[in-house]
Amino acid sequence: MNEEKNLRMRDARTRLGLSQTDLAERVGATRQTIGLIEAGRYNPSLKLCTAICKTLDVTLNDLFWNEDVAS
Repeated sequence: MNEEKNLRMRDARTRLGLSQTDLAERVGATRQTIGLIEAGRYNPSLKLCTAICKTLDVTLNDLFWNEDVAS
């Protein structure tokens, strides 16, 4: 993950009506960690990425795939 904000994660979270704290509690992380991921300042483990995706009912590609890196 680069320094770009992860707006897709924030959008998926807010679409479900979850706060950063709600999501953090559901995935076993801290609110600060969720905030840092959304700000693009923290690279979560695969385990945490998977938990976030399951909780938000999206795929890893939906939240974490960066088209610029693949090119």
